[in-house]
Amino acid sequence: MQTILHHPLFIPLAVTIAVIAIFPLMAGYIVLVERKVLADFQVRLGPMRVGPHGLLQPLADALKLLLKEDIIPADADQAIFWFAPVISTFTALSAFAVLPLSDWLYVADVNVGILVILAMSSVGILGIILGGWSSNSHYPLLGALRSAAQLVSYEVALSFALLSGLMVAGTLSMQGIIRAQQERHIWFIFDNYGFMIVPFVVYIIAATAETNRAPFDLPEAESELVAGFHTEYSGFRWALYFLAEYANIFVVSSVAVTLFWGGWLRPFPNVAWLEPVNTIFPVVLFMGSGASCSVLLKKLKDPVQKKTLIGAAILCMAVGIPFLIPPVNTLIIGLFWFMFKVAVIVYIMIWFRGTFPRFRYDQLMNIGWKYMIPIGIGALVVNAVLGMTR
Repeated sequence: MQTILHHPLFIPLAVTIAVIAIFPLMAGYIVLVERKVLADFQVRLGPMRVGPHGLLQPLADALKLLLKEDIIPADADQAIFWFAPVISTFTALSAFAVLPLSDWLYVADVNVGILVILAMSSVGILGIILGGWSSNSHYPLLGALRSAAQLVSYEVALSFALLSGLMVAGTLSMQGIIRAQQERHIWFIFDNYGFMIVPFVVYIIAATAETNRAPFDLPEAESELVAGFHTEYSGFRWALYFLAEYANIFVVSSVAVTLFWGGWLRPFPNVAWLEPVNTIFPVVLFMGSGASCSVLLKKLKDPVQKKTLIGAAILCMAVGIPFLIPPVNTLIIGLFWFMFKVAVIVYIMIWFRGTFPRFRYDQLMNIGWKYMIPIGIGALVVNAVLGMTR
């Protein structure tokens, strides 16, 4: 057993299996959070029927999608129609291989980690294009072509934003970028006299467009293209496209956290007297979240739902207990900070969706070519000059 645990491939294989097994469930709960947050913005309740306050809604959605009839249009290219969502899902999950979830928890730390993620995101668009084309329908084809144009437009701006960060880091390794911030005693978002905020904003806007999120969701555009590139998809294959979308959201958020926000480093990681933050913050977060469920219990009348909510509250509070044990805290605190920062970026993307109306196609192109790319180039030049003056 010790031989297996100390084998160099054990952690990479374990993380790979965990990503494949856990992320679909995590994606389901990201969808639930998104629906709840959007409902809150719009003064609604959101999902409430399945479980206490809709807590079990993702499980019901998954079961429904698995049981729905799988329809393939008679005139579709069946082989490509079947394979297209697999491409999008495979490339999205493959990008997880280089994500630095903590100082020790990752699949691979390669010296071109950022390039791997960019390559996977570029290839993943083929799943959308082939899905739209193989459906043999005009609406999916238009959605797929829009997606290709959108990718080309915003990939350039996103690359310029990444280049600004990579110039400061001096490495393409994801772990190397975080360690550079640790050695320099600063998160890169605050580097170059704070001017790195500009490429970060460009990156967030371009990444939102890259993942087909509102207000840049022209490839779907259900108000004008029925449902866009996935109009003819149903059941499990339809679910694969959305699993790929939420995997891409997680990946672009992870890149933003790694390159600009210190990755798995805590706030002010080089200030020794702030070390207790590693214990206090996660314990208060999880314990407080569990305790706050007592407020919701008063509104429930169904005893089964009450018991379910109590179980969820106990589980939430139990997650905070390991952070009180110093050796365990040291092991998992990096993962906590990384996931917490990613959650903040994902929340910002949900906030975008609930705030801005969808752009017209000409507006989307204008933003990409007339604003994002010039600002990205300007930020690259200015950060290069500021970097030389340090």
